Amino acid sequence: MSENSLPSAGLGWAFQWALIIVSSLILFFLSPLAKTTDQFFKAVNQKKAPNTLVLMGSLIISWIFAKSITNAANLGLSFGLVGGVAYAAYYLSFAVAGIIIYQLRTKGGFKSIHEFLISKFGKNAMAIFSILIAFRLFNEVWSNTMVIGTYFGEQGSTPYYWAIIVFTVLTLAYAIKGGLSSSIFTDVIQMVLFSVLLIIILGTIFSTDDFSSKEVIDSGTWSFELGLNLFFAAIIQSFSYPFHDPVLTDRGFISSPKVTRKSFLWASFLGAICIILFSFIGIYAQKKGMQGQAAVEVGKALGVVILLVINFIMITSAASTLDSTFSSFSKLLAIDLKIKKTVSFGRIAMIVIAVLGTLPVFFGAEILSATTISGTMVIGLTPIFIFWNVEVPKISFYLSVFCGLIFGILLIFNQFPESLIFTKGKYADLLWVNVWGILSCNMLYFIPKWVRK
Repeated sequence: MSENSLPSAGLGWAFQWALIIVSSLILFFLSPLAKTTDQFFKAVNQKKAPNTLVLMGSLIISWIFAKSITNAANLGLSFGLVGGVAYAAYYLSFAVAGIIIYQLRTKGGFKSIHEFLISKFGKNAMAIFSILIAFRLFNEVWSNTMVIGTYFGEQGSTPYYWAIIVFTVLTLAYAIKGGLSSSIFTDVIQMVLFSVLLIIILGTIFSTDDFSSKEVIDSGTWSFELGLNLFFAAIIQSFSYPFHDPVLTDRGFISSPKVTRKSFLWASFLGAICIILFSFIGIYAQKKGMQGQAAVEVGKALGVVILLVINFIMITSAASTLDSTFSSFSKLLAIDLKIKKTVSFGRIAMIVIAVLGTLPVFFGAEILSATTISGTMVIGLTPIFIFWNVEVPKISFYLSVFCGLIFGILLIFNQFPESLIFTKGKYADLLWVNVWGILSCNMLYFIPKWVRK
């Protein structure tokens, strides 16, 4: 039996399957049926775009994915409160994206990220950017469904594979039905569920005799060795990370600019709070001397009911990310790359990414620190978007993007010189690869402009 699965394969196991199947069927029947391209790709229903509250909730839940809250709990276990705060720093991405997208729309008059890139750097630059975000979406599928699989069985076991297949197919079903309209509609439901379930879990752990807010505050040490390396790396990556995530940026162009900016800023604050609160589960595990996957171990310790609640949070968050991934990929091909702007083609694109994105599961893929690695590989996007209104030669795009990719490769293969790392502890290499990488990308971005002058 997997260490991540329920203690028994009886009633609890049956409830797990019921959670996946029943919740997915409910979302399928409730989801709106998209008949027009505006409904399917832009979530425009009855000529109305999502309001601030709906858009904010959609943003938050689409980023609080299964992999993310698993990481938050585990970082709480490893580093205490510092770990939760460090991971929450990635939610600065919303504020950065909200402000830049607002400027792109109001000052630049652009209707999408792709339109901006074509206008400033040409179609080849847009093609390279599209490859980066397609790879991101591809990774989002398997890395989130694998988290669900581990709650049903050992990696590689029959229950593990069946859980992934059933979950993916059921989520795909309602995503195909309504496209982005379904994604945003179900996001609201999933956000409410997530909030209620998180309150139940936190209420349970704080009701125990030996756990209080004091335990949370005293749980970590604010030092580079014990969490601050990741915190500062996340801050640096937040200036580029959001722009290679179409799940986030697609939502930046469907409501009015002011509604969008307000939604993104609130999502930045409230999303960070959600991640920090979820890290409390890991802090509780640390207090109890637990090891392994924090959320699972805490669930086991508090009984089958709480483990099922934690499992339901994973299902909810993974589904919200998966349906958004399907919607973003279909929009990428149909609208951004202008292959075929029809609802039927969008639905076919969803099926394609669902199949391709699931394949790595059967080849022993590991859920690595995908956030940190992919975040490093796209730091070259920083000057492109932060200085979007500064005129530079087209070659600046390529120099910056490929520089970021090189630094990302150095991180993956542990080839970054130790002499350039000035702090110790876990994530020290991540921090300094990003520090030197961001400096190099910015220099290379502006050198052609200086040379031309």
